[in-house]
Amino acid sequence: MIFTDFVQDVPDFPKPGILFRDITPLLSDPHAFHQAIEAMTRPVSPLHATHVMGIESRGFIFGAALAQRLELGFVPARKPRKLPRPTYLEAYGLEYGDDSLEIHKDAFKPGDRVLIVDDVLATGGTAAAARKLVERSGASAVGLTLFIELADLTGREKLAGLPVFSVLRY
Repeated sequence: MIFTDFVQDVPDFPKPGILFRDITPLLSDPHAFHQAIEAMTRPVSPLHATHVMGIESRGFIFGAALAQRLELGFVPARKPRKLPRPTYLEAYGLEYGDDSLEIHKDAFKPGDRVLIVDDVLATGGTAAAARKLVERSGASAVGLTLFIELADLTGREKLAGLPVFSVLRY
């Protein structure tokens, strides 16, 4: 499967100078999406995760599918003020602004092994914030799997010690 056939480049989105990698063509093709989930699952199966945490919003799509495939629980890492119970909040910077993520304080417990899932790794700020949320809860982040890695933005550098798996690298 040639996954790049299912990714469209959108220049100047969400702001001038950003090249957005649109994965909606992949999501709309059931065979391609299935193959993408399989490609994201293979390298992380040996990590023996107990939970999958998907990062809002496209990380929910990949994360829920991976959780189902791995037969694990799914935890959403949401934008602020979207979760109804007490939360941990972590702020971060990204290539076009600042944002925050939250998880419920009871999402994980000590000893849980969490696989973090997102669609794209760019500067690493979002994934690093997700990792901090996992660690604040007393659980351990065991890896990050994603569909696309924008290697020239060096996001891996913010994730030292965390195994990172990507299907496509640009």
